[in-house]
Amino acid sequence: MQPENVILAASTGMDALMQFCAQLQPLPTLLRYYDEFDDSTRSISSPAEAQLFELYVYGRITKIDFKRRREHGAQIFKHVFAMMLEKNLSPASIASSFAGMHEVTDDDLEMLLRTGPLEIGLLWSSWRAREWQRNTYSLAKHVLYLLCIYRWNGWSNEYISFLKTTLPLPATDKYSSVRSGDSFLSADEEALIVRHLDGIATGIQSAASLPYSSVADAGMLICAYQFAMRPVQIAMLDSKHVRIWHDGTDADLTVHLTFHMAKQRGKKTRISLTRRVKREWACIFVYLHTSLKSFEGPGDRKFFQAQCAQEVGRRIATLVYTLIGTKDLGNATDLRHTAAQRLVDAGASHEELAEFLGHSHTVTGLVYFATSASHAERVNRALGASDIYRQVAKISHDRFISPSELAALKEDQQIAAVPHGMPIAGIGGCRSGQPACPYNPITSCYGCRKFMPTTDLKLHGQVLSDMREVVLFFERSSRADVKSPAYMQLQRTISEIQTVIGELEGEGK
Repeated sequence: MQPENVILAASTGMDALMQFCAQLQPLPTLLRYYDEFDDSTRSISSPAEAQLFELYVYGRITKIDFKRRREHGAQIFKHVFAMMLEKNLSPASIASSFAGMHEVTDDDLEMLLRTGPLEIGLLWSSWRAREWQRNTYSLAKHVLYLLCIYRWNGWSNEYISFLKTTLPLPATDKYSSVRSGDSFLSADEEALIVRHLDGIATGIQSAASLPYSSVADAGMLICAYQFAMRPVQIAMLDSKHVRIWHDGTDADLTVHLTFHMAKQRGKKTRISLTRRVKREWACIFVYLHTSLKSFEGPGDRKFFQAQCAQEVGRRIATLVYTLIGTKDLGNATDLRHTAAQRLVDAGASHEELAEFLGHSHTVTGLVYFATSASHAERVNRALGASDIYRQVAKISHDRFISPSELAALKEDQQIAAVPHGMPIAGIGGCRSGQPACPYNPITSCYGCRKFMPTTDLKLHGQVLSDMREVVLFFERSSRADVKSPAYMQLQRTISEIQTVIGELEGEGK
């Protein structure tokens, strides 16, 4: 049975939207919520008549517009909004869900109202084919939560857990760039960042005239690079959370930052984290703290004078771009991933990493400890997050490597040997290293899962020709015993070489 044909468990003389709205309780005259960024309580007056809700999210105003909705559709979504506030969802989560409201039409709402718990799976499957945004599906599920609260058309509170586990949202892999290594800055790029911060610190100590914005950008970069702080945590940092300890000389300056864990699901209490700024960079925060006192305004103004979290992210990304010269890498999230991987490479435990990143669960950071095909060189701590590491990660994913990529590998990973008296080199690389392999080189490489063949088709063709010459040599020497291990290995090697050549020729078509 199609979801559109589900019979509404009510009289058929009324429109489904109108009938459901008649069951809804009146909205309160004031909707209140807590603005974590400004540490204040916000409110929305007369929500039943208002056509526009203004929601403060990390320093920015997000507008939820109901003007384009018909009366009953707008009324339902307003009740969903009020329900999400009552469930203590963060303004950021609510704004994210309502960003997809325009995709859910009134006809879609009516379809939901006419669908009971037994038929919702079929409807949800058909909606998944629409390829909506993830937040649109989330909003649709919150409409179903509202139906559960009002026990509409067979729904009840007993189905809330069913909605959480049975109706899937589109799958996302937010750590895909970590697994591929694309989020990690190289050692050279990190050196450029450190050199810039050292230069700012040296300029402050030598009493050079530096623009406040440049020093503030450097301070925000320290927060992201050294402490893996999120933009919202950096933007929310105020002067009372920056503690400066002075033991007599400038060399003895100590700066402690206190900020709160962010993006904690279901957490009503704010957990504080304290970090100590690297001593060489402490003067940057002292300079900002002193400058902040000269500004007019309340004493608890934002330390970096940033208006919102988005501004912090933009300024950090702009500064890193000017330092490393690429827009594909260097935003606050990349700096956070790099700091986490740097800690793991130094030998940190799961618990230490979770405490450093502000995770509630240790399993969240397991991706940094992963040793998979895309992290073939993670075991070698000397590589860390360098360009070579990212190259090996790419090689592991793509299997084939170019001659230039082969030349960039370490010598023990470049395969070379003299099988049956024929010198052969340059056919590819080995993920584990040729000295660690117990098998015969060249003849055992083709077909091995650790083998990374070069894209040089002509070279593989020459190896195939050479191996066939060996077979003919065995034949002429009357040594062509088909049960001989050497002869069978030659047969297998020739077959695997042909497979590699076939794959390369297939890619070239």
